[in-house]
Amino acid sequence: MLNKLTTESRNPASEHLDQLSALEIVRLMNAEDALVSVAVGQQATAIAQAVEIIAERLRKGGRLIYLGAGTSGRLGVLDASECPPTFNSPPEMVVGLIAGGPAALTRSIEGAEDHPEFAVADLTEVDLAAADVLVGIATSGRTPYVIGGLQYARQVGAATIGFSCNGQSALSDACDVLIAPVVGPEVVSGSTRLKAGTATKMVLNMLTTGAMVLLGKTYGNLMVDLRASNEKLADRTRRIVAMLTGISETAAAAKLAACNGELKVAVVSQDLGVAPEEARRRLKQCNGHLRQTLTSAEPDTTG
Repeated sequence: MLNKLTTESRNPASEHLDQLSALEIVRLMNAEDALVSVAVGQQATAIAQAVEIIAERLRKGGRLIYLGAGTSGRLGVLDASECPPTFNSPPEMVVGLIAGGPAALTRSIEGAEDHPEFAVADLTEVDLAAADVLVGIATSGRTPYVIGGLQYARQVGAATIGFSCNGQSALSDACDVLIAPVVGPEVVSGSTRLKAGTATKMVLNMLTTGAMVLLGKTYGNLMVDLRASNEKLADRTRRIVAMLTGISETAAAAKLAACNGELKVAVVSQDLGVAPEEARRRLKQCNGHLRQTLTSAEPDTTG
């Protein structure tokens, strides 16, 4: 029953919301938002377990697929869409699916979340396979579309991770790992685009960032697999190469040009004094991990 869900309960702190001034509303919402980080932190073990599962699946050629309805679905699509420019991952590596299809990204598709068979159709359309991992996002923990998708994923052998903002929910029986930050009642009762949406965004950030770090997509806290698709990212790429190698940004630009714009190849080529093709070979031997490539460098025998 909806009235038993934490996310549907009335928040005592906001019972007189319509009588507050603008400043009082802002302060109240800020105080409530401060609870979100604590709730997410309490799920650190489950989130870390999910990160390891995702990294393992991606490392072996599988995909991460997000599945959700409404705000949950939109946040999944958002996180998926930001992986290619941030980590230079193939667009098909992280996929976001939303109940009602692409049209639901900008407007509500009434009733789409109530049909588990729609999720099966959507997952079949993207060829969900045993090598993949499905993250079902349902802040209520009861969305039929998400539960149906997770159940189907289990049938095909994919790993399953559930996300809910209610501790006890139907979602827990449909997934291998459950992440459930209980953020408490919303400032506007039932409006899960608020605290629950913030918690969702925080956790999805952790899932993809954590997995990509484990896959060697960063060097320290620097993006070393980013795709320079605009001038801002091109500038960042030059600066990172210069920072890691000690050469000027002008020299870094020239080195990048010689390496087809590949940041990690440019760093390895410069630091180890090898040709770009040799740099690529060494990176491949180390599964793309820049630090491992630099620290386990073999002698250069190409000259």
